[in-house]
Amino acid sequence: MSHHTDVPTDVPGGPSPLPYRWTILGVATFTQAAACFFVQGIGAMAVPLQNALDLSTAQLGLLLSASQLVPLVGLLVAGELLDRYGERWVVGIGAGVVAAGLLAGSLAQGYASLLVVLLVVGAGYSAIQPGGSKSVAAWFEPSRLGFAMGVRQAGLPLGGAVAVAVLPLVAAASGWRAAVLVGGLVALAGAVAFTVLYRRPPGTVAKRSAAPAAAGPVPAPRSAPRSAPLMDRLRLLREPAMAKALLSGTAMVSVHSGIGVLGALYLHDVTGLGAAAAGTVLVAAQLAGMLGRIGLAAWSDRSRAGRYRPVLASMVAAAAALVALATPLGGHPLAAAALFAWLGFFGIGWYGPWVAHLAEAAPPGRTGFALGLVMAVNQVAVILAPPALGLLRDTTGGYTAAWSALAVVTAGTVAVTARGTNRRGPGADDAGAGGGADASLVGATASAPSAA
Repeated sequence: MSHHTDVPTDVPGGPSPLPYRWTILGVATFTQAAACFFVQGIGAMAVPLQNALDLSTAQLGLLLSASQLVPLVGLLVAGELLDRYGERWVVGIGAGVVAAGLLAGSLAQGYASLLVVLLVVGAGYSAIQPGGSKSVAAWFEPSRLGFAMGVRQAGLPLGGAVAVAVLPLVAAASGWRAAVLVGGLVALAGAVAFTVLYRRPPGTVAKRSAAPAAAGPVPAPRSAPRSAPLMDRLRLLREPAMAKALLSGTAMVSVHSGIGVLGALYLHDVTGLGAAAAGTVLVAAQLAGMLGRIGLAAWSDRSRAGRYRPVLASMVAAAAALVALATPLGGHPLAAAALFAWLGFFGIGWYGPWVAHLAEAAPPGRTGFALGLVMAVNQVAVILAPPALGLLRDTTGGYTAAWSALAVVTAGTVAVTARGTNRRGPGADDAGAGGGADASLVGATASAPSAA
């Protein structure tokens, strides 16, 4: 980071901190892609899974929800562990749990066994999202945080794009258990990479060793998560920036869930595309999402209206595309492909600026807990949306109700959260939420090394 001059003493050979932060960004992105690889490919395997296990659309949606159930609590636990012990082992072990669950899951006997496997995967994945975000926030200064966070968050659609292209082919050729095995091997590679390559930010060791030995133990800051009562920490959700992040996150993870659980089936049933062509469209949507996470986050670095403006624009764009899918226009293959690419860019890309907005707004010393808390509350939507959307599809016999419901929720969130986004300066969305962008992030990133 720019305000540190020490070379990180725990990096073999003492590489300069400026280039090594890009190594950190690369390994955090790869680990994210590897850990989410299998889960992101479940939607693309909808047809093989339905044929092999005789599943309804609601049951297929429940598979996606199963991997997100444990993070409802696990994200809070992971955030606390990250603030206490740092990112390297928490993220590495979490990715290892994902790998172990999937490798064991390659022996699963049926639908119930696969649900249990995905519960284990969700437990491990709880550490990946807040841990990877915290590791990037610790290494990058505010002026580059949005871009860096966007690159890191692009790992999810990148992993999804590769999974959508690979897993259906593996499932068709060797069965769905072989696809689970491939997912486990990919997750294992991510766990090993993060554990081996992650290092603490510059100055961490030097700052600890600089304290005189006779001074005794240093008391924890009042804002440190371990010294604050639970209810005091939960009051973070009342902060304007946190409330915006919570509401917008809930709406947009529902949109992302809709793309995942309904995309392949919609393209097959409504537009008449074959499995290969539908898969190609979803790959394009995931790649568009990857570009969106980087591009929208880079925009947030330069937005004079604050980091929340790109999130707001993403919600407006996603709502428009969802309305179009609910009309006869969405039934034309080319139009549907364009709409899914648009939804990919905004409906998946929103996460880059959103998580940068959240990391900046976190109070000093609570970065990990704030990330975990908001992500955990958003898990309610992540869990409920896939089976709910699948049930809408099953009960109505079509997709109009599902797309319309998502459009209404997204447009309503725009109306509720649009206030206070016209102030000038990055991170100026919510003065008083964390003390402003630069001050908040400097405090947050300064606290990250001490917890590492």
